[in-house]
Amino acid sequence: MSGPATEVKTNSDGSVSVSYVPRDSGIHDVNITYKEKPVSGTPFRVSVDAHGGKYVSAYGAGLSEGGSGEKLEFYVTGSSKDFDIKIEGPGKADVLTKEDKGGVVHVAYMPMSPGEYGVNIKHKGKAIHGSPFSVKVSGEGRKRSQASSAATSEYAFNVKAVDFTNMVATLKSPNGTSELCLLKRTADGKLGIASFQPKTKGNYQVVVTQDGKNVAGSPFSISIDDSHVCAAHKVKVAGAFKDAVANKVNDVTINIADAGYGSLGISVEGPHRSDVELKQHTASEYHFHYRPHEPGVYLLNVKFGDDHITGSPFIVSVSGDPSGRSRETVVKEVHSVQQAPAGQPCHLELKIPGTDPLDMEATLTSPSGKSELCEIRGMPDNLCSLKFTPLEEGVNTISLKHKGIHFAGSPFQYTVGKVPAGGSHKVEFGGPGVEQGEVDSKNEFNIYYREAGAGSISISVEGPSKAQFDVVDRGNGYITVGYIVSKEGEYGVHVKFNDEHVPESPALVRVLPTSMDAKKITIVGLRDRGLEPGKPVVFNLAMNGAKGELRALVNTPSETEEDVFVTEVDDDRYAVRFLPKENGVHYVQIKLNEAHIPGSPVPILVGKLGADPALVFAKGPGLEAGESGKESKFTVTTLNAGAGTLAVNVIGPSKVALVCTEVQDGYEFSYTPMAPGVYMVMIKYSNVTIAGAPFKTVVAGQGKKSEITESSGLFVETVEKKPGESKVKRFRGDASKVVANGNGLKKGFHGRAAAFTLDVKDAGQSLLTMGMISPSGNPVSELSFKKQKPTVYNVSYNCQEKGDHTLTIRWGADDIPGSPFTIPVS
Repeated sequence: MSGPATEVKTNSDGSVSVSYVPRDSGIHDVNITYKEKPVSGTPFRVSVDAHGGKYVSAYGAGLSEGGSGEKLEFYVTGSSKDFDIKIEGPGKADVLTKEDKGGVVHVAYMPMSPGEYGVNIKHKGKAIHGSPFSVKVSGEGRKRSQASSAATSEYAFNVKAVDFTNMVATLKSPNGTSELCLLKRTADGKLGIASFQPKTKGNYQVVVTQDGKNVAGSPFSISIDDSHVCAAHKVKVAGAFKDAVANKVNDVTINIADAGYGSLGISVEGPHRSDVELKQHTASEYHFHYRPHEPGVYLLNVKFGDDHITGSPFIVSVSGDPSGRSRETVVKEVHSVQQAPAGQPCHLELKIPGTDPLDMEATLTSPSGKSELCEIRGMPDNLCSLKFTPLEEGVNTISLKHKGIHFAGSPFQYTVGKVPAGGSHKVEFGGPGVEQGEVDSKNEFNIYYREAGAGSISISVEGPSKAQFDVVDRGNGYITVGYIVSKEGEYGVHVKFNDEHVPESPALVRVLPTSMDAKKITIVGLRDRGLEPGKPVVFNLAMNGAKGELRALVNTPSETEEDVFVTEVDDDRYAVRFLPKENGVHYVQIKLNEAHIPGSPVPILVGKLGADPALVFAKGPGLEAGESGKESKFTVTTLNAGAGTLAVNVIGPSKVALVCTEVQDGYEFSYTPMAPGVYMVMIKYSNVTIAGAPFKTVVAGQGKKSEITESSGLFVETVEKKPGESKVKRFRGDASKVVANGNGLKKGFHGRAAAFTLDVKDAGQSLLTMGMISPSGNPVSELSFKKQKPTVYNVSYNCQEKGDHTLTIRWGADDIPGSPFTIPVS
């Protein structure tokens, strides 16, 4: 059914009036766009009723949800003298204002207690359509915990995703509008798009180009029927969405089988934080686990495709006993650090427990890219001293490594000359005390605030017991923190700057009981360098009389967790063994009776770290400010940093489509935010955060903000770049599209030539390489290929041995289908 006719009129004061004549009573959804972009606050719902030959409309957020102690507002068309408004609920909720504004009645009220309220609206003594309106009010000082999943919003194409550099995707809807969309690589290596949430049926087209040319198969067509349209009202929930218990895991089952394509977002709001986890159970069923810290009234928001499902937000009454958790806070006032002029010696002190300065290396890199080693000295009480002399003004970078691996927080910025006042996002914290803890022991970590400016730093530890603090400002922008707790359990370590959480805060720390047995164990025969993927890593544990259950696992560079084999090899000695499958730093956790042994988790470098994140820098206006609906750009420079994985993630009030373009010195990124607000741009190189990240970008303008914090990412495999080198032309091909055909692939004859053909018509551009090995392990005497047609090659070979020969054919770096071939020669 078509909607009612609308009239838009510009007023003299710069505002715009929108009027429409509804055709029916009921709920109407109002969508307002400006230059094809949603206006902030839309869409919203209007309840329409027919009274005395006229339509009465009621709308506003105050008719659906809010927080206790907050002023909630709604609007009703007509005159205030014709309306009677009453609000009923679990607490006092007086009407604060009821005033006429040009044919509309503005109503404001303030509910004082959490719960479900009924807003009764009568027009000339008769209840209007929808009255009483159900308003769900959460507790005072609302805190939100959220989880999200791409769910069914990803769509894969039958094309292998090789590299996203210079690749752009545009989605064209059935109504003819076009917008950039997010590209992603699926788990099986295919090219796909993310955040695909079609709201209407019809044919959608996705145009994917690379270097200005369509990739193989583009444009891709997606046909959407009624069963695939994103439909939040078809999502079904079951479980603890009305009642829950504090400090226990409560489960909600979400079924999206009939809801079409869309992403899933869930949040819990209430007077206290909740621990949340969202897991996929089957292709269409998700399990949401949440554990509120304290009893009270909470709101459970469930959205699919950015729309609330039926009944959401749900009011959840959380019962149970208070947690008894304690929270201790220390506040430290910090001043802007003294300006460090170029050429003046500088000094830093930080705590690094369990390390030897002889195994450490520190490097200072200047703004021009020159690097020099710093002096490192060990000091009492686990302190480490760094001394260096910067020679250039501007943002220098300090890299701190232990056995070739970056220490927590490294690399970090060190500004020479005028120090900026960056704010909370420029504060970094890290160290053993925010990764794991031990009862009745001092758990230590560092806070680096030099680039943040003057302000107050608050450190809080919340958990089963009170924390005793030892906080020392070491000067030059460094604070060392030690805390001692008396009970085991989960603790939250909160670090704030001027009352704003700094990045990665709060950190959840599992504090385990002191284990004297675990402390007895020593690691023997560990090679932490010179290891290769595909070859086992083996070392021993000397128990030294320790008894109990020994467990080990490894965290891989690709952020997966795998089991490690632990075998008893002798009295009081065990062997630890795992098989690494990739280059990078592997962290091996070894526990006795759930307590870490000394040195655990053990960092082990497999292969070579060809990439150095300390030499990667980011700059550009897109890292500082922007405007909604307009493109923002920044550049990541990778000169001399080696080849690695460059990961960019934009976190904020809307999703963005990221596009990467290769440039002379690195990679240029562009993105278009669709709503105003603060966006954080996180940049990592080979899984290490680069100096200065995350970057804070303030976006102005109009647009609808998402109710959850959105995250949009792009991963790029970079190539090595050197100063002065010209941009190397890249050839991109898809080996899976190469077709090999002919009798020469099936059998060969001793001393006679055999042949077959290769067709690369749909395989793009790349380098063709091949090799053939005889049964004795030697190359065959003759193997050649020649272009027969523009996309067809003729391959011939001659074998001087009998038996099975192995033929390998590659298009670029990948084997073609069937390669390596086994060819019997008789």
